[in-house]
Amino acid sequence: MKKLINELSNMRGVSGREYSLTEKISELFSPYCDDVRVDALGNVIAFKRCGIKNAPVIMIEAHCDEIGLMVTSVTDEGFLTFACVGGVDERTLPSAEVTVHGKQDLWGVIGIKSEHLLEDGKTAKIKDMAVDTGLDARTVKEKVSVGDSITLSKSLGELGKNQFSGKSLDDRASVAAIITVLKNISGAELKVDVCAVATVQEEVGCRGAKTAAYGINPDIAVAIDVCHGITPDNSDNAFETGIGTVISVGPNLHPRLTDALIDTAKRHNIKADTEVDGGDTGTDAWEIQTARDGIPTSLLSMPLKYMHTSVETLDVRDVKATVSLLTEFIKEQKGDLEWLSF
Repeated sequence: MKKLINELSNMRGVSGREYSLTEKISELFSPYCDDVRVDALGNVIAFKRCGIKNAPVIMIEAHCDEIGLMVTSVTDEGFLTFACVGGVDERTLPSAEVTVHGKQDLWGVIGIKSEHLLEDGKTAKIKDMAVDTGLDARTVKEKVSVGDSITLSKSLGELGKNQFSGKSLDDRASVAAIITVLKNISGAELKVDVCAVATVQEEVGCRGAKTAAYGINPDIAVAIDVCHGITPDNSDNAFETGIGTVISVGPNLHPRLTDALIDTAKRHNIKADTEVDGGDTGTDAWEIQTARDGIPTSLLSMPLKYMHTSVETLDVRDVKATVSLLTEFIKEQKGDLEWLSF
């Protein structure tokens, strides 16, 4: 599991520039699916079919894009100014190591004015930062253009026995969970078709999920994402890492489907907790639910510390619990979804 998450974490794909990911994720889906395609927006859509005519379709979904930066100018000195793509916290950027995706990938660092030169009380702002590649201005201008993407360069690192940290675990860890579920059910006799989807542009508005759900029109959808893990500075609306999978309840989530997932977790002794979301969950589930004439949707999350930084921290046991729950839930479906009705 850690090897797969590491592979996915180290891939590069800022929202709107995920095309570098689609071929690799398609290859990871392919051994366990009957067909894999990439739609016009860039979503990777794979089907594992049970062979039963008109079988219900269960969609399991996670987004594959990541937050990042975009080049806004190349200065006469060869520095790169930039804008944020998605929910980047500018407090985390000073001294960050980055990769600039120009005509070729370039290593760089984000430099800021030394504290010795700052006025008292001043903090660095985006307008004061720039990427320094160490190359002369002429070379930089030959290799980099306005609009090129920039990603954080942090690789996965282990913390203790079960935790690890790195970039874009939101939501590549969930993509890893989907791939593992597909592997687990590859030899099972299913009564439902399973559609695995890695969506794009979640970090800028859940756009990929909206179009994918509309096109697939599944009978059931389970979105997988991350929720907040408890950190020294935050314990409100957060969960301990290692607690298992977190099942959301609220108006964005179908009550009968959510209850079924909770029941499955209890019967199989899968570690799980419950999160109350009184409105917008801030995930792809929000868009999936209202696609077409409505799709029964549920949300599974994994506690993540330091979200939207280069050191997002996750517990592998929570990923495994999410995988176990989805695997058992899919295997138990009998092809009759009347239980979803109120």
